[in-house]
Amino acid sequence: MRRARVPRRLYQVSLMAVDAVLINVAFLIAYWMRYVKEWGGQVDPAFQVPYTQYVPVAAVLTVLLLLTLSIEGIYSKRVGTSFFEEFYAILNGTTTAVVLMIVIFFFYRPYSYSRLIFAYVALLTVLLLSVVRLVERIVRHQLRKRGIGVVRLLIVGAGEKGRTLMRHIVAHPELGYQIVGFVDDDLQRQHDIGRIKALGDTSRLPELVQELNVDEVIITLPWQYHRKIIRILDQCERENVRSRIVPDLFQLSLSHVYLDEIKGIPLIGTREPALQGWNFAVKRMTDIVIAGTMLVLLAPLMALIALLIKLDSPGPVLFKQVRIGRYGRPFTLYKFRSMRVGAEEELPKLLSLNEADGPLFKIRNDPRVTRVGRWLRRFSLDELPQLWNVLKGDMSLIGPRPALPHEVEQYEPWHRKRLEVPPGLTGLWQTSGRSDMPFDEMCLLDIYYAERWSPWLDAVIFFKTIPAILFGRGAY
Repeated sequence: MRRARVPRRLYQVSLMAVDAVLINVAFLIAYWMRYVKEWGGQVDPAFQVPYTQYVPVAAVLTVLLLLTLSIEGIYSKRVGTSFFEEFYAILNGTTTAVVLMIVIFFFYRPYSYSRLIFAYVALLTVLLLSVVRLVERIVRHQLRKRGIGVVRLLIVGAGEKGRTLMRHIVAHPELGYQIVGFVDDDLQRQHDIGRIKALGDTSRLPELVQELNVDEVIITLPWQYHRKIIRILDQCERENVRSRIVPDLFQLSLSHVYLDEIKGIPLIGTREPALQGWNFAVKRMTDIVIAGTMLVLLAPLMALIALLIKLDSPGPVLFKQVRIGRYGRPFTLYKFRSMRVGAEEELPKLLSLNEADGPLFKIRNDPRVTRVGRWLRRFSLDELPQLWNVLKGDMSLIGPRPALPHEVEQYEPWHRKRLEVPPGLTGLWQTSGRSDMPFDEMCLLDIYYAERWSPWLDAVIFFKTIPAILFGRGAY
């Protein structure tokens, strides 16, 4: 039986009711601040106004605020709206309502009423409404981690559009989607993509909807399969499950197109890759400044690590290895040595113990790792010399994991899109599971990063890396 979900209209009405209560609480606190505590200057006894006279004012302001917040889209927010977008909408709506209230109120009311109280109301309303939404996000996130309130999603089609959708959802777990799997009639695509299960062809859709308790179906098939799309839409309607279609736009990714117009004539154009021109110059300059500063500040720690490696096992301090950089160009990567000398020659004997999928090789308890090396890997300290690679321009602070040449040789065509940006010390996959993440899922995140790069995204990844390193999630 499909799970009951809270109707959207009921959720909106409930949120408006909570906001109405909070607005009146804000007004009451503002009255207490101005007339009881007399913040903002002493109130002349002749101008003391009882709260009962402010009740109609609070009621009108509540109506105005709910109206302006509705216009700002607070009660019809789309999936994926960030907290900062909500905060900005609350700030805009509150400012508009309070300014209107001041104009209306002081046009009709005597000047014995406090003007300052409206400034307090505005600040308190923004604070209370924002805090409630922040708490709601935290609670919702915790519930979704336990499988409560998630939308169980089935994807139709595993082509480029389907994989684009998958990587956006994997990169943004806060959207609340749980991909139960995908279906595709192409036999070559009927294999798992990381943890996303291949569930067969489209003929199985009705039974899968029932068996897997699917809440929503998203169709990503090319435009030429319009008859099949219509059939799937009909099946979803009969199964009483929500269905949506990703527009094809002649097989262009929506992240690569922009809309324009000439006197009302709509135009569709293609964007340049995100990491080009000035964007790349900004990223490169940021890399040089931060990597150079970190090399200077961390020099004592790196010297101590070098000494510990020398005392722990014979061999060089640094380990050099050829990796593949942007556009497939090879470069020499530097790391602190965390394995015994000759470890690479021992690799063929350990292939049967590989715990990673795809072309990757990872062992949780690799016997070749030294005592010091195990601690270095636990906190990613073995990667500190890669700051020199960043300074040289081989790598970036943020980007995909630098791949080995033999790994790239095994890539499927869609995997190679991760080579469109410089490899990085950390990236989306490192902050989302590191070594515990399947290879295909790692590629989905890397390609998402390549398509959606921005300074803000780099900043988010950078700050998410700190707890990932401190707690050593997936590091081995």
